[in-house]
Amino acid sequence: MIQYLYADQLSSFPALARAMFRDRADQFATRLKWAVEVDAQGEERDEYDALNPLYVIWETSAGGHGGSMRLMPTVGRTMVNDHFSHLTDGVRIESPFIWECTRFCLARDAGPGVAAALMLAGGEVMRGFGVEHYVGVFDARMVRIYRMIGASPEIVGSQGTGADRISVGLWDFTPEAQARVAQRAGVSPELSRHWFERAFGGAGPARGDMRAA
Repeated sequence: MIQYLYADQLSSFPALARAMFRDRADQFATRLKWAVEVDAQGEERDEYDALNPLYVIWETSAGGHGGSMRLMPTVGRTMVNDHFSHLTDGVRIESPFIWECTRFCLARDAGPGVAAALMLAGGEVMRGFGVEHYVGVFDARMVRIYRMIGASPEIVGSQGTGADRISVGLWDFTPEAQARVAQRAGVSPELSRHWFERAFGGAGPARGDMRAA
């Protein structure tokens, strides 16, 4: 199932939080060889985790971490503006209607529908918070994954070739995309909405209401 947790709520789910940060270390440091910081507990964190972002987490039936992503409004500090503006010709992507999605992570044993379930949950956040687009930086390997899920971004800018190519993309989430992603995830739109409403209430958050802002 999907958990929606702000950073300041992770202490209520210590095992799930530890597993998420350890899986991030495994994916980004061990498997992808990114230059990320891993602490003595084997957890990967960065400066943006300290800004109280919203984490969307797939919690397995055993209470473990299956996958996750991190969401933040672009009206505050973001990775794309702080570190990847060369991919947007120096143009800052900054709007209350655009949020950044980073640290898209899948556990090694994640089921085939986990990535799509996270995308489906991202659509719930868009609808509930009045967000129109996500922006994110991704590498070449993710292009196939996004296409397979049925949620490919509009590419804003890229650099590099082959496996070393990195891009900035924008995502929207149309009803047609929701249907494709829900089918891929094996999660009905009704169940997806239930998980969101359980976290935020039936009416959802007010437009732009985000404690990390």
